[in-house]
Amino acid sequence: MGGYITIRNKEGVEKKIILNRIHLEEDAGKSIHIENESDTLLDFNRSGVPLIEIVTEPVIESSEDAGALMTEIRKLVRYLSICDGNMEEGSLRCDANVSVMLKDAKELGKKVEVKNMNSIRNVQRAIDHEFERQVQMLEQGKAVVSETRTFNANDGKTYSMRTKEELNDYRYFPDPDVSPLQISEEWLSEIRSAMPLLPQQLYLKFTTQYQLPSYDAQVITDSKEMAAYFETVCQSTQNFKGVSNWLMGPIKSYLNETGIEMAEFQLPPQSLAELIALIDQGKLNFAIASQQLFPEAMKQPQKSMSALAAELNLMQESNADAILTIVQEVVKEFPTKVAEYKKGKKVIVTMFMGEVMKRSKGKADPKLATDLIIQELAK
Repeated sequence: MGGYITIRNKEGVEKKIILNRIHLEEDAGKSIHIENESDTLLDFNRSGVPLIEIVTEPVIESSEDAGALMTEIRKLVRYLSICDGNMEEGSLRCDANVSVMLKDAKELGKKVEVKNMNSIRNVQRAIDHEFERQVQMLEQGKAVVSETRTFNANDGKTYSMRTKEELNDYRYFPDPDVSPLQISEEWLSEIRSAMPLLPQQLYLKFTTQYQLPSYDAQVITDSKEMAAYFETVCQSTQNFKGVSNWLMGPIKSYLNETGIEMAEFQLPPQSLAELIALIDQGKLNFAIASQQLFPEAMKQPQKSMSALAAELNLMQESNADAILTIVQEVVKEFPTKVAEYKKGKKVIVTMFMGEVMKRSKGKADPKLATDLIIQELAK
């Protein structure tokens, strides 16, 4: 009984969704009614499978909050390794109870339960539609009926299935074959000590210990495997934001393009730390690292990043004389642009910089190249 789940909106503002209770119920099976058939089919494949049902208090005020809650619950069951959380496969389900009330009213109106939603997006769509439907009914002077409705994902509408049962219609009674279960504090303590850090705890750790922005922490803790990978990389580097940028950028893109999960990602955490170090030391720039070195590293994940970068001739040029030669060539070729710079058009430096990077095949140290360009233009 009681408790709450903390959700966070897009702006990072937290809200506690108060729980009424969490209980176990066993699946009794499923009735299948086929249109124009006199027989009902009974599916007992899931009979006896215990389901965890989480019931909230009526404190969810928008479809966005409902979506955030479903996302948080999905993260929780995945972190605890008790469920894969895939709504499309029926591993995680949601029944949304929607009710509205007139402005200045003291109590919510009749409750309508919406079933048959197979994604978080569809949960939000169903809630939005049901809200609009009930508001329209009330504004037309019609009464909202307490009922169970199904959601059609194709047209985005809900349809009546049956009138809602009252609590006494369920005819609950104690099971004579099930003895009362006494749960000891010692057992609960054992479970608590064996639990991993949950998403909310990791979010706080990432925003405080690693100083990540709220958005980064939310994205990374969305996946248990990505959060674990992040922490392992951070053991070998102090550039925590750099690790976050790689995970949310090139690595996430790679996962999406290849269709693999983070658990299958083969680049060792130490290799990513080495790659970040090469960039921080000015031996590589991010563009070359992400566009050329990283794709090759995914083909040879066990190879040293330094060795691979040298083999591909990607190491950044930090030799001032070599870069100066290129800078002088570029400045000599664009006398009109040099004149514009001397008349005060300082932004023209970026054009010269682009030419230098192109001719050095992206390997010129950007800071050194910029300094040399400004020196040459000042002559």
